[in-house]
Parts: sequence; structure tokens; C-alpha cells
Amino acid sequence: MSGNVVAAPKQKNVFARFMEKREAMLGLIVLAMYIVLSIINKNFLTWSNQKVIISSMAVDGIVVVGMTVILISGGIDLSVGSTLCLSMTVAALMIRAGGNPWLCSLVGILVAAGFGLALGILVTKLHLTHFIVSLCFMGIARGLVYILTGGSPISLVRQLADQQGFAFLGQGTIGGVFPMAPVCFIVIAIIAEIYVRNSAGMRKVFYTGSNENAARYSGIKIDKIKIVACIACAALAGIAGIIYMIRYSGVAVSAGQGEEMIALSAAVIGGCSMNGGRGSVLGSVLGLLFVIVIQDALTLMMVPSYWQDFVKNVIVLLAVALDGISYYRSTKAATS
Repeated sequence: MSGNVVAAPKQKNVFARFMEKREAMLGLIVLAMYIVLSIINKNFLTWSNQKVIISSMAVDGIVVVGMTVILISGGIDLSVGSTLCLSMTVAALMIRAGGNPWLCSLVGILVAAGFGLALGILVTKLHLTHFIVSLCFMGIARGLVYILTGGSPISLVRQLADQQGFAFLGQGTIGGVFPMAPVCFIVIAIIAEIYVRNSAGMRKVFYTGSNENAARYSGIKIDKIKIVACIACAALAGIAGIIYMIRYSGVAVSAGQGEEMIALSAAVIGGCSMNGGRGSVLGSVLGLLFVIVIQDALTLMMVPSYWQDFVKNVIVLLAVALDGISYYRSTKAATS
């Protein structure tokens, strides 16, 4: 009996499967950047410069974790920078009035979470778009900062000097070498990564982001999922604001400007889709490291700040464009 024998698909080796992962490829790119930059500039690998990079990831990294969650759900929050600033402004004013810094910080974070709740309700109940609502909230939160401060910075040098335990979160070091603020970020990132990869609740967030209608028909309460994602993103921005406040012993009214672009670019470079349903905390953190290393290299090369802004925004555009192309190809392949 004769017949056509169908060859079994060739199984990929471990290295090939490893290289298909976005995190692996991005990690190798960052490693290559480290090697090249260490050759080009002798100051790049010094501990003082690496401490700058690590410390820069502390605040930005916490915001990126929140942006990752909301992007996976199919939304976006452009107000994270202003929410960050509002959170620490509220906390700082209460601390200066004599309040307990831990409780004041909690209030600041709750204010930020309240903005996330309002964003989620407006998006789900009034069917407004995340982009427009969060853009409005960006202006509202920043406006409240200027109203509360009168446009003047807030100094907490004296107050933090009397609260060494609280100040340790943003100003302390472990072993007199490693700064504490990045440790806070690392703990949050690890917890978030484990939750994103293993939680049943997070799988519902992925389903909602990838196909909202299918998620609704399968019984998932998508409105609740979206609201929780908005609250998580805003609350993490609030926590980042508290770390920022402690690290710099006060509040600058311009703090957080451009934070949304950093968080968005890092998350998209790290594998999050602007269309929802895809992403990981590890990928977003590596994307942030990629962005910060480029910015640090430009600074070491004494590139003017306006050129740095230009390069960062080009990176965002390229990341979004590549995500759009990837989404188009996957959609076309699914329908063909």
C-alpha cells in the first residue's frame, strides 16, 4: 500500500525556543549595549554611574509595572506622571503639618488610587476612551498640584531628618553601598511578575485585553477587571511618588513630567501590546533598562537635553510602530 508520508514538524532546540522570547532577546540587546558602551566610554561601568542607572529605575520602574498591568487589560493611563506628583504633594503637605509620615504617605497613595478608580468608572460606565480621560486627568492632577503648592516646591529636609526609619526607604543604603529605593522597586517587580504569570485573576486581565467581547461572553466581569487595572496603575504611580518624595527630601511641582512616555516606551519595548492582551513585568523592566541605558549613554557623551528628548520620543514612535505592525500581521494571519 502506497501513500504520502507527512513529515513531522522539526522540533526546535532549547536555544531556539529561548531566543523566541521577547525578554531573552531584549536581555541580550541590553548586554550588548553594556559591552559596547563600556568600550566606548570608560566611565560607563564605574559603580557611581551604575548606581545612577539603578537609582533611576526605582521610581520609573514602579510606574512601569502599573503601566504594564493596564496595557495588558487593553487600556492606557497617560496621567501617571501627574498622579505621581499629586500623591507626594498631598503626603508632603500633611507631613509638614505634623502628620505621621507613614499615614500621610498612605493617604497620598489612596488619593492616587482614587484617580484610578475615577478613570476606570468613566471608561467602563460612560464608555469613554482611556486616552481621552487619562489625558484630562493628567491636566487635572497637575492643576491640583499647582493649586495646593502655589507653584512652589515643598522641602521636607527637616521633617525627614527626624524620621530616619521612614527616610531610609528612599535615602538609605544596604551595607553602605546599594541604595534602598531600587530594592523597594525590585520587591514590587518580583511580586508583580509572579502574580502576572501565575494568578488566575491576571489571566482574566489577559483575556479581557486580548478579546473583550469573548471575555464578556465567557462570564468575565470586564468592567471590574478594567477598574481594578486602572486602580493598580494609579496606586503604583502613587507609591512611586512617595519614593521620589523621600529620595529628594521634598516635592518639585514639575516632578513626573514625561513619566508617561518613559513608562509607555519601556512597556511596549518590553513586549506589551498597545492593543492589550500581551506583556510581562520582566519584559517591561528590561525595556526600561534599555531606555535608561540609552539616556545615560547620551548624558555621558554630553549630548544636549533636547537631543535626548528627541531620541526618546523616536524610540517610543518606533516601538509603537513595530507593535502595530506585529498586531496587523497576527490579525491577518488569524483571518487568512
